[in-house]
This record gives sequence, C-alpha cells and structure tokens, in this order.
Amino acid sequence: MAFADRIAHGVKASFAARLVKIGTNALLLVLLTRFLFTTDQYGLLYTVISVVGVASMFATLGLPSSAARYVAEYSESDPSQVPRILKVSVLFVLGFGLLTAVVVAAFNTQIAALVGESAVAPLLFVAAIYVVFESLHKYLTGIFQGLNEIALSAAVNATAQIGRLCFAVALVVIGFGVWGALAGYLLGFVLSVAIGGYLLYTRFYQTLPSADETEDGLVRRILEYSVPLTATRGATVVDKKIDTILVTSIAGLTPAAFYAVAKQISEACVAPASSLGYTISPAFGEDKAGDRLERAARLYEYSLEHILIFYIPATVGLILVAEPTMRHVFGQDYLGATTVVQVFSLFILANAVNKITTDSLDYLGRARIRAIFKGGMAVGNVSLNLLLIPIYGATGAAAASVVTFGSYTLLNVYIITTELPIQFGRVTGSIGRIVLIAGIMGVGVWLLLPYVTGIGTLVAVIGVGGGIWLALSAVWGVIDIEQLWSYVMPSSSSAE
Repeated sequence: MAFADRIAHGVKASFAARLVKIGTNALLLVLLTRFLFTTDQYGLLYTVISVVGVASMFATLGLPSSAARYVAEYSESDPSQVPRILKVSVLFVLGFGLLTAVVVAAFNTQIAALVGESAVAPLLFVAAIYVVFESLHKYLTGIFQGLNEIALSAAVNATAQIGRLCFAVALVVIGFGVWGALAGYLLGFVLSVAIGGYLLYTRFYQTLPSADETEDGLVRRILEYSVPLTATRGATVVDKKIDTILVTSIAGLTPAAFYAVAKQISEACVAPASSLGYTISPAFGEDKAGDRLERAARLYEYSLEHILIFYIPATVGLILVAEPTMRHVFGQDYLGATTVVQVFSLFILANAVNKITTDSLDYLGRARIRAIFKGGMAVGNVSLNLLLIPIYGATGAAAASVVTFGSYTLLNVYIITTELPIQFGRVTGSIGRIVLIAGIMGVGVWLLLPYVTGIGTLVAVIGVGGGIWLALSAVWGVIDIEQLWSYVMPSSSSAE
C-alpha cells in the first residue's frame, strides 16, 4: 500500500473508532447526567475514574509507548525481534498493573481521605481491577499502532467503548448505581483486552519469525526509553486527572460533575485530530529511520494546516452554542457548566494541535525533552488550579488548563521544528482566511440562537453553521471538497 493510501486508510479506521467513541460516550453521558444520576452521583463516578487514571500511570510507566516505538523500528530493521519485544513488554505491563491494583485496594480509605470524599473508598475495590484491564487495553492499542495496524487498534478501542455503554447502562438500570457504572467501564475493557489479546497473539506473535534470543541491550533500551515517557504520562495524568480530583476536594461533587461534562465535550470535539495524530505518528519514526525528513515535514505541515481549518471555526461555534447545549441536552441542572464549556473551547484548539505533535515527537526520539516540558506544565497546572478553584470553581480549573496546556503546545511545536525542516509559511497563508470564515460563521450562528427551542432546532443551527463554514472554505480554496470526501469515505477501489 502506498504511503499516502496507508495514511488515508489509517485515518479512516481511527476516525471510525473515534466516531464510535463519540457516539457511545455522548449517549452514555446524556443517559447518566439527564436520566440516571444526580449531579453528585455523576461527580462521584468521575472522581473515581480520575483516581483510576492516576493509578494507571504507575501500572504502565510509559511501557506501551516505548514498546510501540521499538516495535515500529524493528518491524523495519529486524522483524524477528518483534515477538521478543512483545513478550517482555506485556509481562512488565501485567506485573506493574497487578502491583498497582493491590496498592489501590489496600489503601482505599487513605486515598479517599486525600480526595476528600469518603464515598470514593468502597468503589476503589472495583477500581483496582479496572486499573489492570485499562493498562492492558492501552498496551494493546499502542502495540497495534506501532505495528501500523491502525484498523486493529481502532477495532479494540471501539470494542471497549461499545462494551462500556452496554454494560454500564444495563447495570445502572438494574439498580447498581455508581457501582454499576464503574463495573460497566471495567467490563468494556475486559472485553477489548480479550479480543485484542487474541488478535495480537494469533496474527503477530505466532506468525512473525522469532529470534532465538533478544538482541543484547534491547530490553534495557525499552525500559530506558519508557522513563521519559513515564514522566510525560505522569504529567498528562496530573493535567487531566488531578484537576477533577482537586475540583471535588475544594469545590464539591456538583462542580466536579460540571467539569467532567465539559472535559468530555472537549474530548469528543478533538476526535478528528486524535485520529490524524494517532495515524501519522509512526510514519515520522519510519521517515527518520529512512532519512526522509522532507517528507515528514510536509506531512506535518499539511496536518497542521487542516487542523487549524477545522478547529478555529469549531472553537467559535462551541463558545456560541454552549448555553443552549447545556440547557436542552443535559438539562437545567447543568447550566452551571456553560462557562466551563466556553473556556474549554480554547483548550480544544490547543489540544487539537497537540494531538498531531506529541506522539510524533515520541517516534522521533524526543520523548525526554517533551517530558521535561510536560512536567513543568503539570506543576504549573496544579498551582493554577489551587489558586483559581477556590475563587472560580470548575471554571477556574478550566482556565488553568487553557493557560498551561496552550503554553505546552507551543513548546512542542517548537521542538518538532528542531527535528524537521518545517516551513510555516505553507501553513500561515491560510490562517487569515480561516479566521474570516470563522467570524462570518459565528455571526450566522449568533443570529439564529434566539430560535433555539430544543434539541432539534439546536442541531439545525449547528448544521447551518457547519454549512456556512464548508461553503466558504470551498469557495475561498481553503479546503478541497473532493479530497476531504476521499478521506472520510473509502473509494470503491480501496474497498475491494
């Protein structure tokens, strides 16, 4: 398969999985917030999930990404070492996962005391098992990415999301409440690990030629490279999970629910960028190993330009429709999340750029410097959270994320320019037109907002805004409609 076709195929597969994730998460979010849980119950669920996120850092220690990097490298240079890498790395991940689970279960009351919410303690027994399977799930998706099997990685992710929705809703409806929702999340990972593990073993571990011995020093290099990745992941956990815990501890469960809803909306909005970044990042490692830096630079420029084309208007649109979305989709109880969502819209823009940059740096071998920047960002984020949450609640936590993550993103973009001969002139030429299009679209949406009376009219207004953006982008040459469609829908030739 040609390089461009492989990228396009990977984007389609990954984005399809992201669409499944968006759909299942959105449905689960609405069902839990509007029909099944109070705001306090939803805040409690996501506080526990945030604790699990912190624990999972110790359960993986950057090993999935490190193993994926060496799998990608040795797939090119010496495929016989790939089964050896798989065997060693999965044993490490499983061992660290089990150890972390024991610690979470044994110290559940102490952890709950640190969080400041006693109701967390009994739920941590389920969370301990959750940690093991979430870690294995991350390992499998990372390895499939390293093998350039993006479709399989996407399928494993989609399995977890669909299983989560089905199991969680069923257990909550039966009457198990927050316990049931947490167990449903766990069972989704159990299902994905079972299927993903079977595919990895039968399609790759058993079929690839295996060296009699692991290359001298390879295990040490995998572990060494996992160290900066662990630091980066730890900083990511602090950035993405500690803030929810701090909101719970300082402001309470209801503000934590507002914050969790806003974060999930931001994660859904960044799905296309995640798909693109997830697909292209192994290509940077391959291009560097093959001394094809010019091609890697053009790929990054093209990706960055199209991220800005989509996300600058999306940021404007989300700011405008945040209030009617909270009112008509989540209900009156969640109107307090409106400003949180609006502030997070700026975070979405920074995160979208980051999605195509950070994983690429790992495959380019710059994980260490990224870890240093990420650590600094995490410390700054916690400090700003402690300063702003007591005054502004969940909105203050959102503002802290925007400031620190935006700075971190700019630093990552700078780092990639030291690795690749990137010419930003290819990108900046479109920005003026993009901003103008976003402004015209925003005016159109703003004029229609008074006519929003329910979910149907809200969707219609969003659709009109999207139509304005698409029409102006096509007329002014910002996007190529035929090329865009070819990336979204497979052609008949590729489907054969």
